[in-house]
Amino acid sequence: MGDKKCEGKEVREISELMETFGRYQIIQYILICLPAVFVTMININYIFVAGDINYRCRINECESQDSTNFYPSWWPNSTIDKCSKPILRQDVEPFCTNSSFTDKLESCTDWIYETNNTVISELDLACQPWRTNLIGTVHSTGMLLSMIVSGWMSDRFGRKPTLIFCVVGGTIGHLKTFASSYYVYVIIEFLEAAVTGGSYGAAMVMLLEIATSKYRLLAGVLFAYAIYIGESLFAVIAMFVPYWKTLIRIINGPLIFFIAYIFLVYESPRWLIVSGKHDKTKESFKRIARMNNINIDFNELASMTQNELKDKFDIAEVQIRESYGEIFKSKAILKRLVVVGMCRFTSTFVYYGLMINSVWLPGDKYVNFLLSTVMSFPGEMICLYLMNKYGRKFPLMGGYILCGTVCVISALVPDQYIWAKITLFLTGKVIISACFTGAITYTMELFPTSVRGTLLGLGSFASRFGGMLAPMSPILNTVSTALPFTLFGCSAIVAGILLCITPETKGMPLFDTIKQVEESDRAGKVRKAEEKEKTMECSMETVVSKI
Repeated sequence: MGDKKCEGKEVREISELMETFGRYQIIQYILICLPAVFVTMININYIFVAGDINYRCRINECESQDSTNFYPSWWPNSTIDKCSKPILRQDVEPFCTNSSFTDKLESCTDWIYETNNTVISELDLACQPWRTNLIGTVHSTGMLLSMIVSGWMSDRFGRKPTLIFCVVGGTIGHLKTFASSYYVYVIIEFLEAAVTGGSYGAAMVMLLEIATSKYRLLAGVLFAYAIYIGESLFAVIAMFVPYWKTLIRIINGPLIFFIAYIFLVYESPRWLIVSGKHDKTKESFKRIARMNNINIDFNELASMTQNELKDKFDIAEVQIRESYGEIFKSKAILKRLVVVGMCRFTSTFVYYGLMINSVWLPGDKYVNFLLSTVMSFPGEMICLYLMNKYGRKFPLMGGYILCGTVCVISALVPDQYIWAKITLFLTGKVIISACFTGAITYTMELFPTSVRGTLLGLGSFASRFGGMLAPMSPILNTVSTALPFTLFGCSAIVAGILLCITPETKGMPLFDTIKQVEESDRAGKVRKAEEKEKTMECSMETVVSKI
């Protein structure tokens, strides 16, 4: 009975199923965005889990080996670098005092830590900034690998199974709490990122493909909000639960429950059509019709062939497994891929670079980090407004160039003007947040369905490369405090300039094949040539009339 038309209610065309944004899309959007909150907390866990803490050199002549007193009364009054050890006088008393030390220092080999809140104390990483910052880079390297593999998985096996595998697989992060050496820890960190990172790409493609072009930007903004909520929530949790092992258990624990998505989340209907899943496609459309209360002719749907379904939803005949060879033979795709790669690299490099450096600003590091994440929310509203009103391309160009300019100015401002630097920092964070989401939406619209997952994976590869470099940016402060922000600024300006060579995608249909993309580019060139010719003709007519 459920497959019959509702009497007395207007029967709508089957093709209108994907034109309506109803209860089905709302529920799926919420379910797809929810894992991003937890994956994001895992993605940035190293900021606090491997964060710096206070420590001092252990003086074996003055304290026992099991001493944990960070502020002993006998410690020298002079300021001493925490990587150096004050040398005792030869005639030291039975008990050490403030005057028991000379002015000379030597390298320290044993430390006492103020707290055990981070892996710095657990793994004894004092005075090893390269090792500490490398944890974040290793995590980003794992995500880089994940983006490539998950893109292929998403096109080959489907968006839904890829999403579930990547999210639930993140429970491997629990093993970090049992690591007793630095190398074991970073291996687990890499594996954790290599599994969870792929969830971003699969989720973004699902959000894009279950709604019309009218809601593509909304999908990008909602997904970005899920990421920002995860960042802000992580700051709050870390503020109240600073001990790193407990923090990891809190953010990794809930991932196991997403196994229930086998029954709650549904595969992208567009992928089902393109991949030839005839019966599952029809079941999917029936579900959408019922949940959105759309009256369609279920008998007509049941009798439709695979080719008729493709024609109905304007999906071209395509082999889902278009290869890397076909991608790299197409100049149109390569041009888009280069621009997308630079934009995604810059978004991640600048976004996470600013976020990581926020904990080095004056004041409480948790508050500074929370403030940094909160500033991302207005950026999304700016993105939603500008890209709906003026299109995708030009707001992105302006945003990247403006962000780059702000970062360069911030680099030139002297360190003593603290509030000026903080204001510029927050301004840059708002702008790059808008660009971050805009670049994701623009990327998804540039590529065809047959290789969208794969090319999004390649774009995300570039994004993760930026994420690999961002955790290392604080080390550049030892050379010059202006250097990190100068690099952020130059990268953003280059990305903005490169956007000149890609087309506008607002209101355009999603392409299904590489051939369609190439034909669209050729048509665009013809239009530009005709417009240029008409402009020249008008100019000549004006000149002639004046003569």
